[in-house]
Amino acid sequence: MTVIEIKNMTRSYKMGKGELKVLKEISLRIEEGEFVAIMGPSGSGKSTLMQIMGLLDRPTSGRYFLLGQDVSRLSDDEGAVLRSKAIGFVFQMFNLLSRTSALGNVMLPMIYSGQGHREERGRELLCEVGLEDRMDHKPNQLSGGQQQRVAIARALVNKPRILLADEPTGNLASDQADEILRRLVHLNQQGITTIVVTHEPDVAARARRIIQLKDGMLIKDEPNVLTQGNREQGNSVGTLTVSSGVVAQPAIKLDPPKFSLAELKEHVGSALRAMVANKIRSTLSVLGVLIGVAAVIAMLAIGEGARASIQARLTGLGSNVIMLFPGAPNTRGIQGAVGDYTRLTLDDVKAVRGASPYIADIYGEAEANVRVVYKNRNTVVELQGVPTSYESIRNARPPFGRFFTETEDLRLSRVVLLGQTVVDNLFGDENPIGETVKINRVNFEVIGILPVKGSTAFSDQDAMVVIPLHTAMKRVLSTTYLHEMAIQADSPESIQVVIGDVEALLRRRHRLPSYKENDFTLRNNAEIQATLSGTTKTMSMLLGSVAAISLLVGGIGIMNIMLVSVKERTREIGLRKAVGAARRAILAQFLLEASVLSGVGGMAGIVLGASVSLALSRLAGWTTFITPQSVFWAFAFSVGVGVIFGFWPAYKASLLSPIGALRYE
Repeated sequence: MTVIEIKNMTRSYKMGKGELKVLKEISLRIEEGEFVAIMGPSGSGKSTLMQIMGLLDRPTSGRYFLLGQDVSRLSDDEGAVLRSKAIGFVFQMFNLLSRTSALGNVMLPMIYSGQGHREERGRELLCEVGLEDRMDHKPNQLSGGQQQRVAIARALVNKPRILLADEPTGNLASDQADEILRRLVHLNQQGITTIVVTHEPDVAARARRIIQLKDGMLIKDEPNVLTQGNREQGNSVGTLTVSSGVVAQPAIKLDPPKFSLAELKEHVGSALRAMVANKIRSTLSVLGVLIGVAAVIAMLAIGEGARASIQARLTGLGSNVIMLFPGAPNTRGIQGAVGDYTRLTLDDVKAVRGASPYIADIYGEAEANVRVVYKNRNTVVELQGVPTSYESIRNARPPFGRFFTETEDLRLSRVVLLGQTVVDNLFGDENPIGETVKINRVNFEVIGILPVKGSTAFSDQDAMVVIPLHTAMKRVLSTTYLHEMAIQADSPESIQVVIGDVEALLRRRHRLPSYKENDFTLRNNAEIQATLSGTTKTMSMLLGSVAAISLLVGGIGIMNIMLVSVKERTREIGLRKAVGAARRAILAQFLLEASVLSGVGGMAGIVLGASVSLALSRLAGWTTFITPQSVFWAFAFSVGVGVIFGFWPAYKASLLSPIGALRYE
């Protein structure tokens, strides 16, 4: 029953402009259950022949059939599946994962083959090779003989039909070598086809057949006369049907197993072990992502806080409110030419009130900055002189005290309502109701406290005082002009109608011809909100974009680290491929490793960003607001950076050939 058949196989390597032929027209056949030793001096090609037999390398020409499969027609991933299900390797250098326990090394091939009961099978084999008390030990905690026994257990874990051993005793003491050889003989007696590459006659003496190579050519293939009489070495064979030439074998399904939870755990565990093994390097990589995510979180929190403050202020203006300002929209606040600027008066308020049947209420406001003094404390704040309708239009019902009455307004009463910031600055923990303060040296009685409106990064809406309109105009400001007017429509649908009616009225009152622009400005809450929100959104995007650059820099750092990691772990990649890992598995491993690095940085960045936002809120008095969406997208972006920048190193790792990676120094 033929398991291996090679016909006229050659293997050559390009060396500069020339070519080095390592194998020359090799033809041989190995039957199931044989114990074959391949011998020859160094450079004869024996290791290359074994590597091709084990699908770690491909021949340059010729045909190779393994268990009835024409290897030349298999893709790399199909070869990995066949290698995983049919072949076990015992390497001269053991090739164990240094950061993984003996049990983890043994279970590794089962992860890539999709087998179940991995731990149970791994423990069983380690007990069979006498390492039941060393299962949790790392390779550097084991002797050479123990490491080789772990390698044998790993080679057997998927119940292979062929066992390939490359100089299995080359790095062992004589007593350890004898133990390993006895185990190989025992495995062959159990029916496993065993092929040993060696240059030691003592090792070859255990085989039933010896193949000798020299200068890449097969010079001898004969039974071992020392073992011909010993039939106990294994006539155990299967029940496969023999035919001429290549034997028809039951087809092995070459579809790679689906990505499993065990494989995911292995990749994540490998990533964490790599991070722990290179703490400083990993920390620097994580730091780049951490700073980027923290900056994004903090900048978005500032932007969202500014937007929330604007919304709160607009809400404080009241619902369906239209603001009327003196001056054209493009010249307001700047002294223009004669006729381009006008002022609002109390007569305008009376006229505007009757401009439209859809006006629910209206008030005019006088405004200026004043100094407010209480005992030995003083502060400069904004003063607003308003009528009683201010309370309902602006939703300004005092939580403590009361609002002034219309009678007090007409009598020029010296009463005042204080914003919360003014209360804090002048009174601290004292109750201000009933106390007397000086506003521009005029005594006022405190009758109420205004509702809290909050602050933005640019202004404090609670740093203000409110007094009756007539009192402000005649006793404090000595003016007959209004700073602005607030017009409340009876419904949201009436806002545009009211704006049109008021505009028409004011143009008639100000005698503006059709070719002239308005000398006043009308804005409703929606327009103000759109303008301010648009500005805030633009600033937030700008701040977020600047912060995102840090993430990109962190991503480049991750790419550099992953490229270094691939180089350092090339032999590990070769081992994983040798035990059955497909390209997809290697790609997924390094992508997950990059994702873990960026994910850890992302989570730490979220914590740091939230802390920075909180500090800005408390120390600078800025309103900050962290939304779940900003946290999600910042974290998703950080992981995405890891995936994007980790793809190229991972892809390069997946393309490495098994034997090329194993030979890497």
